[in-house]
Amino acid sequence: MNLSLYLTTVLIWGTTWIAIKFQLGVVPAPVSIAYRFWIAALVLMLILLARRQPMLPPRTAWRYLLAQGLALFCCNFLCFYYATMWVPSGLVAVVFSTAPIWNAINGRLFMQRPIRPQVLGGAVLGLAGIVMLFLPSMHGHWNDSGMLAGLGLALLGTLCFSTGNLLSSRMQALGMQPWLTNAWAMLCGATILTLGALLLGMPFTFDPSARYVGALLYLAVPGSVIAFTAYLLLVGRIGPDRAAYCTVLFPVVALTVSTFFEGYQWSSLALAGLLLVIGGNLLAFMPARKPAGAPAGAKITS
Repeated sequence: MNLSLYLTTVLIWGTTWIAIKFQLGVVPAPVSIAYRFWIAALVLMLILLARRQPMLPPRTAWRYLLAQGLALFCCNFLCFYYATMWVPSGLVAVVFSTAPIWNAINGRLFMQRPIRPQVLGGAVLGLAGIVMLFLPSMHGHWNDSGMLAGLGLALLGTLCFSTGNLLSSRMQALGMQPWLTNAWAMLCGATILTLGALLLGMPFTFDPSARYVGALLYLAVPGSVIAFTAYLLLVGRIGPDRAAYCTVLFPVVALTVSTFFEGYQWSSLALAGLLLVIGGNLLAFMPARKPAGAPAGAKITS
């Protein structure tokens, strides 16, 4: 089950970069993101209704839901959409791939979770591989005037993503499932985005082209309903630090898609980076070693 959830997340999120690119243009970014999560929240509500599951979260969950909606389904996406205005998408993906490190650090700081050495080592290897993958595409962009602002936004978006992970982990520990929490957190995020766009006077336009509509539906259903639920289920099963390692791997999928749709050229440096990413992935998912002298049936916590 863990492998299925992991592969689902990697394959879907690895292809959402193209869909996000297709959305940019006519509709303001906050409005497009709001459309995405209004649709996703509605689909999740219908799924809960069809499965005859509880539709309302407990009262104690609302503070977590509001915080998760703000962090994961609002600020996270705003930061990355606007970061791409100044920073090449490859470097944005590099910054985002530091999520496992932030999850491990935040989990230790706020939830007293130990940092497993192989998880941190795998994340560092994967990050090094991602840097090698995208380094050739960064040539000529380092001196752009908005680079530091874009990097700051990308880092802030990654921290928001990590915060949303920890909030989901906390709610799952309290017995709430991502189907329910995602529905309401997405609703909170979409509401915040809608109110913010209205206050700023942004036009709620819509692009009726097949390109925009197709991208919106793909991002709303597979990209949000399926992938976010799979990912947050994985967070609950194996912890935020190990689950977030897929953020290191899905840019590799994005590059493969880019090879066919955007003519991305592979280099020897990029291939070496791919090997590092795969090696780091294997290291991060190695089981915890049993202490010397531990009984055969002893449970090793991580």
